[in-house]
Amino acid sequence: MKEPLKFTNHRIEEYALQVTYNPEENTGKIIYNLSLIKEDDLSFALAMLKDAHRTGLMVSDRIRVAEPGEDIGDYTVPDHAHAICTMCSITLDALLLQRGVPLNPIGGGVVEIDRHEPRRFISMLLYKDTTLDPLEVLISQDITSIRSVMKHGSGNILANMRECHMEAEPLVGTVLDELTASGFSGILDVGAPNVPLLGVPVSPQYLGVTMVGGTNAMAAIKEAGRWVVTRALKGLIDIDEMGYLDDY
Repeated sequence: MKEPLKFTNHRIEEYALQVTYNPEENTGKIIYNLSLIKEDDLSFALAMLKDAHRTGLMVSDRIRVAEPGEDIGDYTVPDHAHAICTMCSITLDALLLQRGVPLNPIGGGVVEIDRHEPRRFISMLLYKDTTLDPLEVLISQDITSIRSVMKHGSGNILANMRECHMEAEPLVGTVLDELTASGFSGILDVGAPNVPLLGVPVSPQYLGVTMVGGTNAMAAIKEAGRWVVTRALKGLIDIDEMGYLDDY
């Protein structure tokens, strides 16, 4: 019997229950994205990741680079390619849910950045309406200009949004502070209760939280004309298996 279709919001909930990451101790399992690049593009890709992190367009500086033939969970890196694992921003949703924050993942989209400030979502795919990760789909549409944001501070980047109940606002702030202290750098904007955030409405008594997408650097590599295949929400990995960008 074939398994029924699983919408992305349900995948997020399933992964959230399995995340064990502790930001204060920097231990446990996180959700990761996996991207494939050509062997010859590794130096270029690492330079792009470092630039993206410096400009605040990555979720974290924790990455893993895997060689051809190396196993990552149940996946084997193919010949003539390197795999790069990065932290998925949905890890935030997992941590908020574990702390008891009433939360609804809304969707992923493209945010317009103007002089380093987020202005609005110009497109969005709702998690409840797709079985594919929205950012994977949007990368394929060639509608980002992440390298322009990195160089000039203006352009379009990948981001996602969730809404949290207003009564949990202090707890949300605590979790975000803990993540920032552990090197989590992807918070884009936090809205006020009952007020749309970057043009996206929230439910009554909820506030929006937006984060940069964990695949922005890979989209920037694709913008440069290099071959990239990205699988967001690939699975769970222990943070101890991830190195730091400065290690490469």
